[in-house]
Amino acid sequence: MKVPRTNRPKARKAPIKHAPPANLRDKLDQLTRELGEACQRETATSEVLKVISSSPGELAPVFDAILANATRICEAKIGVLYLRHGDDLRVVAATHDAPPAYFEARKHTGISPDGPIRRAATTKQVAHVTDIKEQQSYLDRHPSTVASVELGKFRTVLGVPMLKDDELIGVITLNRQEVRPFTDKQIELVKNFAAQAVIAIENTRLLNELRESLQQQTATADVLKVISSSSGNLEPIFQAMLTNATQICRARFGTLNLCEGDALRRVALHNAPPQYTPRRGEVFRPHPAGPLGHVIKTKQFVHIEDIRTCQPYLEGDRVLVGFADVAGARTVLAVPMLKEGALVGVLSIYRQEVRPFTEKQIDLLRNFATQAVIAIENARLLNDLNKLNQQLGQRVTDQVSEIERMSKLRRFLPPQVADLIVASGAEKQLESHRREITALFCDLRGFTGFSESSDPEDVMALLREYHAAIGGIINKYGGTLERYAGDGVMVVFNDPIPVDDPALQAVRMAIEMRAAIGELIEKWRKLGHDIGFGIGIAHGFATLGTIGFEGRFDYAAIGTVSNVASRLCDEAKPGQILISPRVLMAVGKDITVESVGDFALKGIRRPLTAFNVLATKAAN
Repeated sequence: MKVPRTNRPKARKAPIKHAPPANLRDKLDQLTRELGEACQRETATSEVLKVISSSPGELAPVFDAILANATRICEAKIGVLYLRHGDDLRVVAATHDAPPAYFEARKHTGISPDGPIRRAATTKQVAHVTDIKEQQSYLDRHPSTVASVELGKFRTVLGVPMLKDDELIGVITLNRQEVRPFTDKQIELVKNFAAQAVIAIENTRLLNELRESLQQQTATADVLKVISSSSGNLEPIFQAMLTNATQICRARFGTLNLCEGDALRRVALHNAPPQYTPRRGEVFRPHPAGPLGHVIKTKQFVHIEDIRTCQPYLEGDRVLVGFADVAGARTVLAVPMLKEGALVGVLSIYRQEVRPFTEKQIDLLRNFATQAVIAIENARLLNDLNKLNQQLGQRVTDQVSEIERMSKLRRFLPPQVADLIVASGAEKQLESHRREITALFCDLRGFTGFSESSDPEDVMALLREYHAAIGGIINKYGGTLERYAGDGVMVVFNDPIPVDDPALQAVRMAIEMRAAIGELIEKWRKLGHDIGFGIGIAHGFATLGTIGFEGRFDYAAIGTVSNVASRLCDEAKPGQILISPRVLMAVGKDITVESVGDFALKGIRRPLTAFNVLATKAAN
């Protein structure tokens, strides 16, 4: 009997493993390496950018990061970064494993004429030398190339220029100590690092310029603040100015000197070395060929890189030798302080190393010199203003005193006397003195009877009209009101104010008085008052001066001439102007008169012939 066959599952065969082709494996490895290299490059670039952003204004850490990453990723032994200084290239950064002997030798050998550094700088293109032993300069045993090969052990060298707007900034070099050319990607990486270095340099330059600008503005503001608060005191201004100028321009110390004739006087010092202590206030004459002397002679700024090269120093000038040997000054910048083309002083700063000042620093110091001149002028104007205020204050005080004095004098002296005393500033005119004068006396006829029969108010009103009429005329003719009592008034001519032809002035005044009072007499007559007006005039010598007591003084004329004028007034009829013979002698050619006879006047020993003035001849 056949046993039926069971259906058993078939066993699966194990898959056959096939190894990838060799070329595919190589491609995979290559891609893996390229990816790793790309990551390294991206990481290095990121690290450099991070250093740039975290080190604003500081180039050393940026350069170190660039060289470290470039050397490592490009599998070089040594990296060096050069910056351009004029026509020269100077090493500013190098990897830590760079041979010191090589750099020491390079200080004396310079750069190879056909090496990658010079070629990159000259052509502004990448210079790639596979083996510098094959360069002509090495075959010719040029010291620089020999130092590179034998001291630096360099063989393959890459030089990449650092460019900004096609202008050479510097060169980055990578050196291998075996013959192995750099790849295109490595070269591109170094070119990228060179661009980053230029960006860092430009950022630093801009940042430093901004910082300098802010420092300058701050310093200027500080100085202006000191100027505004100094109240004319120049010492703190000069000191603040010199301190700011020295610090911002990165100098060691500074001096500020003002002109004093053909010499200079030192008025401010800042940070003078302890071993060199010039005295503030010292007056000295700088050597004509020295920096300060040159500023005095040319009125232009002087910039000397090394003071020890100056002829005065070589000749042993005391001041220059002191600055150079004792104070250690080397580079000097001195600028003139000018006011309208005239030299006011010299502002100078010094460095203790040979390092020239920049154009911006020169401009800054010149700006400070201008501010110093402004401060000096402000101080002068302020001092002048203070003096003027003092003078004005004194004048006001004097004027107030004069007003008070004038007011006091006018209360008890005739206006002419008071004015003369105030104008002269002395009261000598009040002292007793003798002078030839013309005296005029006038009064109202019938006034006594009128005052006895009239109300006091009417008497006062009439006197006011009377005094007003004659007062204006007295002032018009320059007469001095000696006194008035009721209706009686005495006027003096030729004292205290001199008068030309005093007798004629008195007569002309009397004629105008007669006419003016005549109009009032007509008015008074219509009111029922029978009043007349008479005048007497005499000429001669009298003694004049103040009489009275404290609080009440009068100016009086004592002598026969006053008595004669008074007595002639007494004898005058209404409307008459009686004059003495001496008056007639003085005015006879200018007036017409009539003789009224001889009068025996009280107090006069002999009779006196009197004359009545009719009119002036000009009027006829």
